[in-house]
Amino acid sequence: MSDAGRILVLDDDAAIRTVVSQALRRAGHAVDTVATLAELRATLARDIPDVLVTDVVLPDGDGLEALPAILEAHPALPVIVLSARNTLSTAVRATEAGAFDYLPKPFDLDALAQAVAGALARARRQPSGALAPADDALPLIGRSPAMQEVYRVIARVVSNDLTVLVSGESGTGKELVARAIHDLGSRKRAPFVALNMAAIPRELIEAELFGHEKGAFTGAAARVAGKFEQAAGGTLFLDEIGDMPMDAQTRLLRVLQSGEFTTVGGARTIRADVRIVAATNKDLAASVASGAFREDLFYRLNVVPIALPALRERRQDVALLARHFLDRAAESGLPRKSLDAAAIAMLEGYDWPGNVRELENLMRRLAALSRDEWIGGAEITAMLGAARPVATPTDIGIAAAVLTRLIAIERERPGALDDGTLYDRIIAEVERPLIEAMLARHGGNQLRAAQAMGINRNTLRKRLDDLAIDPMDLRRAGRPAG
Repeated sequence: MSDAGRILVLDDDAAIRTVVSQALRRAGHAVDTVATLAELRATLARDIPDVLVTDVVLPDGDGLEALPAILEAHPALPVIVLSARNTLSTAVRATEAGAFDYLPKPFDLDALAQAVAGALARARRQPSGALAPADDALPLIGRSPAMQEVYRVIARVVSNDLTVLVSGESGTGKELVARAIHDLGSRKRAPFVALNMAAIPRELIEAELFGHEKGAFTGAAARVAGKFEQAAGGTLFLDEIGDMPMDAQTRLLRVLQSGEFTTVGGARTIRADVRIVAATNKDLAASVASGAFREDLFYRLNVVPIALPALRERRQDVALLARHFLDRAAESGLPRKSLDAAAIAMLEGYDWPGNVRELENLMRRLAALSRDEWIGGAEITAMLGAARPVATPTDIGIAAAVLTRLIAIERERPGALDDGTLYDRIIAEVERPLIEAMLARHGGNQLRAAQAMGINRNTLRKRLDDLAIDPMDLRRAGRPAG
């Protein structure tokens, strides 16, 4: 096969090496495997593969930390990073280190095959290169597959100035995405300026954007710089862009096309040295069809689209977010609180119409009003009320609720789960709440929790590390170890 290549797989897990090798061989590639960085270096000293697929956490070091030296010695080698540490930090670190692509574990084998094919195609065109370093300030939280895709797109755009359009329901964190793109990019030392189109009177939007001269209109007593000038060299975040009036849309389009603007009432041309990140909770394509939004402006803004999932579409991130918000509440001076397994299950079963913002507000309210250090399911039910259904949490019932929801999806949309990822999806959604429930039942005792689940204690320890679960957080949840 002309598109086949020689692939080297580095992973300390023999099962993963076997599965990945079989999948890539079925795709026509020749595959070799190694289990340590030492074996990798020895192999590269003898022969250079067409593509390297590597894990991050290895017995003799960190795959990402080793990557720059590997690419310095072999700059034309495309590297695909696999990692169970599914955070924005990992995605960005992989991109910074010069990786061709990043796939979070558990990964889809078809996606891996596509990434390998893309790496081979890129390698045959040009050598790979490292990206500019980035900051460690990471505002986004979530390990779900939906958020992994968001991280991958962010990691790819931080090194350039392409215009980004972020879409999603209110409260999903669109401004956090914009700030991440700014803070991790080359413009991070310049200003980040935000303007909410829905919060500005329509007749003042152009003055807010481009500034105005003294006497330009009634009440203009002095020259005022607009957001484009204030954000010079940095990032301009245009929130709720779908609410921009048509005349302002026309002027914004002209600026995006020419890279220049004038203030309201002014004659001097000013260079627009900003990166544009826009956001909307509306369907802009529908607005274009109805004539409410300019089609040419839509295409100018929609260069790199990022669709943020609603919180109900990434329920496995709820517990992680909730604990993060309780930590932030404690840092702001509120009492430190923790969630028991029943509370977490209640939170994961709620629909979250207000998305992440609603969850954050609830956690702050609980931190302020809850009398006990440990927050239970009854308090969550009382706070959320009976407006929307929540899951009934009882150890194995937590896992059963996930399976019930997936079965309901299949009944509503036959074939919706027949995409080859059902097993991984069930494991990803069931494993965390099951482990947390069993640790809570046994007061954080890992040996007893492992025995109750019928797994080895070392296996449990590895899964705790992979899922970033701190058993100390659960030591007082549920009943004590006894």
